[in-house]
Amino acid sequence: MSSVANDPDGAGHPVDRPTGAGTGASSGGAHAVEDIGRFRVYLGSAPGVGKTFAMLNEGLRRQERGRDVVVGFVESHGRARTEELVGGLEVVPPLVVEYRGSTFTEMDLAAVLQRRPEVALVDELAHTNVPGSGPHEKRWQDVIELLNADIDVITTVNIQHLESIADAVERIIEVPVRERLPDWLLRKANQIELVDSSPEQLRRRMVHGNIYSADKVSQALAHYFRTDNLTALRELTLRFLADETEEQLLSYLRTQQKGAAWETSERILVGITTAPGTDAIVRRASRMASRIKADLQVLHVMAHDDANHYPNDRLIGLRQLAADVGADWHEVRSDDPAQALVDFARSGHVTQIVVGSSHRSRWQEMTGGGSVVRKLTRLASDATIDIHVIARRDAAVDTALRVEAADES
Repeated sequence: MSSVANDPDGAGHPVDRPTGAGTGASSGGAHAVEDIGRFRVYLGSAPGVGKTFAMLNEGLRRQERGRDVVVGFVESHGRARTEELVGGLEVVPPLVVEYRGSTFTEMDLAAVLQRRPEVALVDELAHTNVPGSGPHEKRWQDVIELLNADIDVITTVNIQHLESIADAVERIIEVPVRERLPDWLLRKANQIELVDSSPEQLRRRMVHGNIYSADKVSQALAHYFRTDNLTALRELTLRFLADETEEQLLSYLRTQQKGAAWETSERILVGITTAPGTDAIVRRASRMASRIKADLQVLHVMAHDDANHYPNDRLIGLRQLAADVGADWHEVRSDDPAQALVDFARSGHVTQIVVGSSHRSRWQEMTGGGSVVRKLTRLASDATIDIHVIARRDAAVDTALRVEAADES
């Protein structure tokens, strides 16, 4: 599934996802991995690591082997070496779209489908399409349509766009991550290849003008491209890839040794409300579940006398978030949320419960029936279920970040 490219201008040596007989170690290993995967993703920790360069190199290699390869869309950012590689491939002309007085270029999905190549190179998987440029809001939805049309896709994405990680990235870089990618999509990739670069190497490339234009270098080095930021983003990327590699190894072992007990015994339940900061708790629970290979359930407990029988916008957003991180969504009605959570956990053999901390004052707890979290902790302890209480991210910080970004745009 994964491989590592230490050279930001190259693709490295593939170490492919275990897929059963006929891979790497077999006598036909080289041939077996040559055309592996209909959906390959080059994953990076930050702009400038060399994802697009690696994708184009792979396209040229496949073209040399006789495959019909086209560039569906590539953003060169004015980098001469990237444009040189694009020149060696057939390019499907992009759409030119006028929007709010500005001109943009987008992938012409209809033209790529009509051209029907064997392989399409599509840059920036998490990109949001300009309204009116095509049938879909997101480029990853375009990619799904290409895959469904039996066209292999090679694409690129940075770790910051992954839905379950985006909130952690926001706290690191202190700006909102607007473009999000559902976790399940990246995990559908036949191969994820890490294009890696050290923070020091990235900063050198920035200084030499290989990432941004000269007028943007100083600001980038002082903000996003600080060494501590790049180190944290690199760690998030390596952790994600390590988790995915372990999961694929377990999948391979289950296939090869069906009688062995390879299945996970951990199940995590996250109890949610519509309070601000709940989305961050769901993402945190998702990362916890991913690292221990646990199933993830999301439970919303509604009071019996709740007049709002229809989901509000916040609840709809949480439900979509649960789907994006691969969790199962459940709703129950109960006037005792702590008991409802524990009862659901028992029935579903849940081993860990994740909830957000309470913002109620001690006086509110005394006059309003006590602390739900305290009661939940006691009930869960009696049921031998572990409890994780997650500090809620200050909603004011989120708001400030988004207002600041809006002012700058």
